[in-house]
Amino acid sequence: MPVTQSPVTLRVGSRDSKLALAQTELIIGELKKAHPQLTIELSTMKTIGDKRQDVAMNKIGDKGLFTKELETGLSENTIDVVVHSLKDIPTQLPENMLLAAIHGRADPRDCVIMAPRNQGKKLEDLAEGSVIGTGSVRRVAQLRRQYPHLEFADVRGNLNTRLAKLDAPDSVYDALVLAVAGIERLQLGARIAHALDTVLYAVGQGALGVEVRADDVQTRELVACLNSRSVRLECLAEREVMRVLEGGCSVPIGVRSTWDGEQLEVKCIVASPDGSQAVEAGTAAQVTNDDQARALGVQVAALMRERGADAVLKAI
Repeated sequence: MPVTQSPVTLRVGSRDSKLALAQTELIIGELKKAHPQLTIELSTMKTIGDKRQDVAMNKIGDKGLFTKELETGLSENTIDVVVHSLKDIPTQLPENMLLAAIHGRADPRDCVIMAPRNQGKKLEDLAEGSVIGTGSVRRVAQLRRQYPHLEFADVRGNLNTRLAKLDAPDSVYDALVLAVAGIERLQLGARIAHALDTVLYAVGQGALGVEVRADDVQTRELVACLNSRSVRLECLAEREVMRVLEGGCSVPIGVRSTWDGEQLEVKCIVASPDGSQAVEAGTAAQVTNDDQARALGVQVAALMRERGADAVLKAI
């Protein structure tokens, strides 16, 4: 049953990119279904990650690249809810902030988008020295191990900007590696050359995170309907792996979560940026609540540490 018994106004914050707005509109649509009387006001803003397009993400040194300004809005009570790509949300939230809902995980895999001159090819078909654009250290670390004949270069900008850079007649990029979820949410799935099944994806990739003030009980109740149970549990487990290993979104931690009934298996990889070193581990457990999900994440992180993950991360 809807929580709303009388008209309420909910102020929702979002980054102003096309993808961020598409994702926020998904959340707003679900909220309106659950609470027909709800009035929703949308506020948009740019984050430091949007403004600093001239620097690689892992060089900026801020785990809240795409969240800090939005969280300031929450803290100052100018907005009530923030919608993020879950993979952008640090595992340590600011004081009085709460990840109240995890919603609707789309395909979490990475994929390849080819330049027009390479249509019909896969990564293995590209000539030696071909340049692959990605801003993700995680992707480069794994792809160097699997495709040693390729070169990798940073590419910044929102999704549409990156695609424009790829499609330019004088583009230096032969292909881009991007998240399937973002491509499909912008109705651009036809551009996907192939998904990367052998690359472990980012923690929380494909899911949406809904952040609120921890002491805002009414808003917490309003957004509780957005939680997708299995998605929430697998993402909490993944985030706990990252929290224990102390890796931000620019650190090369990859994961894969799979369900077998109530058994959740989480696999993890940490690789050096040049692909020369990698540590992998995984385990499964019965997971039916948040505490069990986090406990599984702790187990996976402990296995990773036993196998030397800390040494790889410290060398980055």
